Formats: sequence, structure tokens, C-alpha cells
Amino acid sequence: MKKFFIKICKFFGFEIIDQNEFNSPTLNKELNEDLSILNKKSIVLPLGEVKITRKVNSILIIVRVNTEIEIWDQNKRRLFERPKIEYTIRSIKSLINSIKLCQNKYPNLKIKTIILDSSKNKKLDKIREITKDIQIEIISLETKKFENKIQKQKTQETFSNLASLLQCFEIGKDIGEDLIFFVEDDYLHFETMLVEMISTYERVSSQIGKDIFMCPSDYPFLYMNNEKTNILIGDKRHWRTINKTLCTFLTSKKLLDLYWQNFSKNCEDRHDPFEKYINEIYKNEFCISPLKSLSVHLTNINSSYGLSPFIDYKKLWDQNE
Repeated sequence: MKKFFIKICKFFGFEIIDQNEFNSPTLNKELNEDLSILNKKSIVLPLGEVKITRKVNSILIIVRVNTEIEIWDQNKRRLFERPKIEYTIRSIKSLINSIKLCQNKYPNLKIKTIILDSSKNKKLDKIREITKDIQIEIISLETKKFENKIQKQKTQETFSNLASLLQCFEIGKDIGEDLIFFVEDDYLHFETMLVEMISTYERVSSQIGKDIFMCPSDYPFLYMNNEKTNILIGDKRHWRTINKTLCTFLTSKKLLDLYWQNFSKNCEDRHDPFEKYINEIYKNEFCISPLKSLSVHLTNINSSYGLSPFIDYKKLWDQNE
């Protein structure tokens, strides 16, 4: 009778939880395993099942790389006080590890990665060396094509920063299909970062019935004011609603197209804050970040845009040597 009942439940798409045996007979899994199925259902104990209506088919990852500037627009040193190339290399290594885990877990998910680079040839060789075992396209920044789109800046570094951001947005608009993840080269990522972002994206988007924005980092500035927030359940952790990000975030091609004027305008000049017109989007759209962080922004230890709380920074740094 028990076997027959399990077959009936499977036929109708129901899942059974056996709390005595601590397993799910219909899923053939222990309850401490991942019970969710990509593009089908998200299961979090004890909240039950969310049917996935917003399926994720592909993700385009675009990484902005500049190994020449220590910290743009600041005269400060980063945590560990190493040359910028060290942060870039470790950042890309951690991202590759996260991509590989995601590919293994979700083999049917299409993942494409592009590095937009403005480094000198010698440093570019180091980047090519660490990416040789994974399919990553490396392209160069084309500053000249943006001379008529971006206002004249006080420094060439600021102009290049705006140009690289705009080129990333244009790449996403031109070849993006579903999700697009814009990434800067001074973040260290936990191995589970990409898996958790994708599985949480489809869960939350399915619940609210619309596409969203996601930031992988839990920034210190989020705790420095008394702004209200909502706490959500993701795939493996809590997430909170936020109204500000830096330029590392994930969204959909649909939202990139819908708010293209904001993305383009944000790159036309140096604004205060830098992400002014991106942040304006969050007045109308959902943006969430994880608790605890899935990525750590390795800037100066006193920066409100830097180190996420309750992270073993040294361990994460050493793991990506």
C-alpha cells in the first residue's frame, strides 16, 4: 500500500515528507539534501513547494577587468594590500569555480562568459592562463567608440570606467537571451554563489510573478541607516530587499531592455552616486541581496561599499590563491 501511495503521489506531482525516516520517498532523497528541481519546483522545509513558472534557460556572465587601477577614484589600499592583478586573478578563479559547480549541477543550463579587459598584454596573459580550462571569451575595451556617447571627464580613468560599463551593457543587450550577470573584478565569490543565485531567482520571480534584480554581496552600507526592508526565503538562505547596488548585479534581458535608457544614461557622465540611474530602477523593480553574502567586495576595510559582515575573509582569499 505504501509503495502504491508513493506512485500515486508521483503521478500527480505531489511530494511526501517522512519525518520519521527523515527522507522524501517521492524524491528518493534525505531531507538534508537539495530537494528542489531547476525549472520545475523549489522546496524549502518547512515552507513546502513553490511551482516554478519563471524558468531560467541561460545566463550570460560579463566580467569587467582593469588590472591597472588599484581603487578607482580613491587613494586607499584594499584589504591585504596587494597589487590589483592579485585581486583580479583570485576573483576570476573564484568565479570559474562557481561556474563549474553550476554546470555540474545544472548541465542543461546554458552558460556563456565574457571578460571585457582593459589590461596590458602581459597581465592579459595571466588571465588567459587561468581561463584556459573553461570556455571564456576575452574581448578588449573599445574606448573610441564611446567618445560621442560619454561626456568629457576629468581623468582618462573615469572615462574608461564609464566606457567599459557601457560596453558591458551593450553586450548584454546585443547577445543576452535570458539572465545577465554583470560582474566586477574585485569580488571573491563563494563556490555556491551562481547555483544559489539562479535557483533563488526562479523561486522569487515565480512567487511574485515578475523578473527581478539580484546583488550577490551583502554590503556594509545596508546597515548604516534605518531603511525598511523585507526578508525573503531563497533556495538556501534568507534574502533582503534593497534599493541600491554597485555595478555587480544580475537581472534579465527583459529588464535590461525595459530600462535601457537608465543603463545608458548612467554611463553618459560621472554621477553621484556613480550608480545613480541604475538605483532609480529599484524604485519600481524588486532587487534583493543575500544574508549572508555570496560574494565579497574586496576594497578598503573601512569602505561602506566593501567587506560583507560575518565572513572569513582570509579563508576565502587563501582558497582562491
